[in-house]
Amino acid sequence: MTDDSARIGWTVAFAALIALTIPWFLWGDGRVAYGLPVWLWWHVGWMALAALVFGAFARRAWGLGIEEGA
Repeated sequence: MTDDSARIGWTVAFAALIALTIPWFLWGDGRVAYGLPVWLWWHVGWMALAALVFGAFARRAWGLGIEEGA
């Protein structure tokens, strides 16, 4: 990937994670799965996904757009 396309890709990935942080569609929903509310399971899954994406970012693109000596 070129530097610009990588930067755009990571920006889109993090924007999607931010957009899905709050599960608006689960507000007021009283469903329970395995003893916990569904919205709590959403947050557990979201945190796991965010950790995976950040780990991939840290391995592949840390410092993207940062020039040495700036």
